[in-house]
Amino acid sequence: MKRSAASAVDARRADGHAGQSSHGGNHSDKTFSPMNSASAASRDLSRATALGPRLRLLLAAMLGIAHTQAFAPHDWWWLQLLALAGLVALMADAGRARMAAATGYAFGMGWFLSGIWWLYISMHVYGEMPAWMAAPAVVLFAAYLSLWPALAGAVWYWLTRSRPAASATALAGVFGAILFGAAWGLSEWLRGVVFTGFPWLGSGYPHTAGPLAGYAPLFGVYGIATLAATLAALLVVAVRAAGLRRRGTMVTAIVSGAAIVIVGAVLRPVAWTQPIGEPISVRLLQGNVAQDIKFEPVGIQRSLELYRDLITAKPADLVITPETGFPVILQELPLDIAQDVRRFMENTGSTILFGAVGADSPVDFTNSAFAIGPEHPTLYRYNKHHLVPFGEFIPFGFHWFVNMMKMPLGDFMRGGLDQQAVPVRGIRVAPNICYEDLFGEEIAHTLRHQPEPANMMANMTNLAWFGDTIALDQHLQISRMRALEMRRPMLRATNTGMTAVVKPDGSTERLPTFEVGTLAATVQGMQGFTPFIRWGNVPFLALSGLVLAAAALARVRRRGSVT
Repeated sequence: MKRSAASAVDARRADGHAGQSSHGGNHSDKTFSPMNSASAASRDLSRATALGPRLRLLLAAMLGIAHTQAFAPHDWWWLQLLALAGLVALMADAGRARMAAATGYAFGMGWFLSGIWWLYISMHVYGEMPAWMAAPAVVLFAAYLSLWPALAGAVWYWLTRSRPAASATALAGVFGAILFGAAWGLSEWLRGVVFTGFPWLGSGYPHTAGPLAGYAPLFGVYGIATLAATLAALLVVAVRAAGLRRRGTMVTAIVSGAAIVIVGAVLRPVAWTQPIGEPISVRLLQGNVAQDIKFEPVGIQRSLELYRDLITAKPADLVITPETGFPVILQELPLDIAQDVRRFMENTGSTILFGAVGADSPVDFTNSAFAIGPEHPTLYRYNKHHLVPFGEFIPFGFHWFVNMMKMPLGDFMRGGLDQQAVPVRGIRVAPNICYEDLFGEEIAHTLRHQPEPANMMANMTNLAWFGDTIALDQHLQISRMRALEMRRPMLRATNTGMTAVVKPDGSTERLPTFEVGTLAATVQGMQGFTPFIRWGNVPFLALSGLVLAAAALARVRRRGSVT
């Protein structure tokens, strides 16, 4: 439908530029009025970004691949903003909500296929699943994960479509950017909770080293994802407004984006927590036991002897092995190994936190961390709470799938969230196992409900399942975010890497990967609650929900006024 010159003048007056010349054009069903003004410049941009559905989807997939490069092993947080900005521009000119969803879906396929391809290693190389099944399984999993960015794109487009010309103001552009951030952040949160959740490669993680890291103790990784998406959308608003000579919109977008960055940078050095007690000495063990032999008789014997020798090599206040460092059921731990470790503990006063399989009955197993030390008379036990689908529990109807993989003890029982920490010379250490450290809300819940909140965290993991891939770097980046959110150290003991001490500010000391070694360090415990520990994701969810609700209400009112 043609838009009159008078309505174009009204739109420019609303943006503070009544004296500029008008342009005729089509007022199509598009989002972000300032992004889609019917001017000559906008039509040129639309032609450039609408060369056909296939090209649009190909560009979106390439942007998704670029988005992955913003994650570890790189710290290219700025690249993520550019990739998301490209996605916003493509979706803004999609023409229909369905095409916006398809664009988000293509972005997700590029993002996840290039970011979690290492799952093929675990299923085919170590799980011995046939390649003809393992490769499609990875593709299908990426296809599922891509539904979430598609949902964000469709919701955002639907909520901002059919905006009248008179609404093309600076504030409308900024609100559209905020709305995109809210839709994106909520879709990321849903990906992290639906069907037990898989928040790996969450879009807040590239910012562990950027200015937005200052928001981690307030809103967590999903809040950062929301702010990053908002920044990317503001960038698009500013660029398009500059091309359309809409100075008011451009300045408002730039000032809004700069404010987000500056506040994050100002928050970055805020401590939020305080030291408690004296620093403790820790030794983190990395045995580098090959995954293909770890659960074979020769590998089990090697692990038992190797970790016994690494534990008893030198005293420390706290010694930590990786997940299933002793790859047996605890009751089957050889007597000589158990006696050597206990004798070392009694002679040195060291606390030893080690991984093994727990058994409450002949059929009830747990992936557990056990500890012995001078400050607790009985054996300490932590049972993993957040289990890995297919690896540690089998979803209903999928036993045939797991039976094709060489994975011992595929069905575990889960522990509770409210488990106690390990006492070590007046400091309390909260264990988590493997990818449990992806779930910051659960760690925060544990900390705020412990009678004596832990002063540091310990992640015990075995990433040998994924070989020498980017999965190791990505997991370390995840632990860095948890340290930023909780403002507590994270001690990481891994089988092949990345074994590291992560400080409350996200900086690290680490061992080289794929080497047998011990990382010795002195670590200061911290006390006090960050806002994220106190409230978890509630502030982020409430604010994002309010933004979406306001947009939905505005759309309903617009439709009502038209009818």
